[in-house]
Amino acid sequence: MKNVHEIVEKNAGLMAIFILIAISFGALVQILPLMFQDQVMEPVDGLKPYTALQLEGRDIYIREGCVGCHSQMIRPFRSETERYGHYSVAGESVWEHPFLWGSKRTGPDLARVGGRYSDEWHRVHLINPRNVVPESNMPGFPWLSENKLDGKLTAKKMAVFKKFGVPYTEEDMKNAKSEVEGKTEMQALIAYLQSLGTALK
Repeated sequence: MKNVHEIVEKNAGLMAIFILIAISFGALVQILPLMFQDQVMEPVDGLKPYTALQLEGRDIYIREGCVGCHSQMIRPFRSETERYGHYSVAGESVWEHPFLWGSKRTGPDLARVGGRYSDEWHRVHLINPRNVVPESNMPGFPWLSENKLDGKLTAKKMAVFKKFGVPYTEEDMKNAKSEVEGKTEMQALIAYLQSLGTALK
């Protein structure tokens, strides 16, 4: 008579089912506890929701593909903390939907870029990166200084984020359009970049 191990080993369908069960169990053991840890769900002290202009800048960051070349996740390695600052913690990303950690570093990590350079430096860098970093292979984004925002959807975006737990007030949403209207996409993107990593240094 065949033992159970031999039966499973010779039956590919049964083997696949048991592999799936094992992987599912392992994933549950790793992921489920994180969902109940306060430190993963609680924002860090000093974390503020994005302003209307920063939120529009975040959308421009996504639209222009910045997340494809820049990460926003500093790993807890000495080489990274010496270069970029304090490693990233879960409480910094609780209001990020979707999170923009990234997986590639063609360009430097931007998790702590807020306040590191002036608005003017960012403006020049975004128009032609080689004007401030000669060895840069980043493309320029000169059209951002010409494109104007109208703010028509900003309040709706804030309302969606509010459903995900971001503490936007009715006043924030009411004033969103006026805070954004007439500003350039360049101003919005710079406002977003200047907000990155300022809650935790």
